[in-house]
Amino acid sequence: MSRRVSWEGVFPAVTTQFFDDLSLDIDATAKVMDGLIRDGVSGLIVCGSVGENTSLERKEKVAIMETAKSVAKGRVPVLCGIAEFTTAFAVETAKEAARVGIDGVMVMPALVYSSKPHETAAHFRAVATATDLPVMLYNNPPIYKNDVTPDILATLADVETVVCFKDSSGDTRRFIDTRNMVGDRFVLFAGLDDVIVESIAMGAVGWVSGMSNAFPREGETLFRLAKAGRLAEAMPLYEWFMPLLHLDARPDLVQCIKLCEHIMGRGTALTRPPRLALLPQEKAEVEAMMAKALKNRPRLPDVGLRAA
Repeated sequence: MSRRVSWEGVFPAVTTQFFDDLSLDIDATAKVMDGLIRDGVSGLIVCGSVGENTSLERKEKVAIMETAKSVAKGRVPVLCGIAEFTTAFAVETAKEAARVGIDGVMVMPALVYSSKPHETAAHFRAVATATDLPVMLYNNPPIYKNDVTPDILATLADVETVVCFKDSSGDTRRFIDTRNMVGDRFVLFAGLDDVIVESIAMGAVGWVSGMSNAFPREGETLFRLAKAGRLAEAMPLYEWFMPLLHLDARPDLVQCIKLCEHIMGRGTALTRPPRLALLPQEKAEVEAMMAKALKNRPRLPDVGLRAA
């Protein structure tokens, strides 16, 4: 038994904007959110990995949640990432999200600690049973070292609030393995940019996207084309997009995505330590990649996006 949610399409993992002194720029963050919605994305994830969750204070996370709810005005669903060191802290954040009134939470395994499978499941269960909000479970083993396998996920099928699974392992077979175990119990989301078309083919109905921060219309168009089976139109766009989508799989994905976003005039490239600016050679490589992409930016097929 689970709740039904209508989460589908592209949910960018929204960047958090900072002033030059690295204090939170809530107005610039609101502008980023509004720009994404205006350009046709289907939802927002705030305070995720790309939103630099672990570099934010609790009050800053709450301010970002409140801002996202205010900006969205019900136009799209808004979820907040929960990335805490302990289960108790994660539960507290979930309660704050419920108090603010956003639409759901995206829960990561307890960070820093490399947990055993039953401990990972227990963390998720404790957070999900402490809230009435719909919960998306987030798996990103390359970055967070804890692997939420289909076996672990299946043990959580009885938790009513767990409605969605986001997989960033890059192994698209897991969508099928999950379905073979628990049918359509969970809404399936892709979490790694450079396997999005493959993930849709394997049953993903949503995409938590990094690079759609810089190219929201391209991201949503690619998603809708793939979902509709319009592969002849999707593949040229995917091939154009792929060099940039690969950036989402790097350890410095946040710096890369924010630099691309900055080049597009949508935000700044500033990140909080321990994330430091890209080294000059790395920065030049990303800038060259963006210059090539913009020179060859494709004309997008009509997929029914809102007018820009």
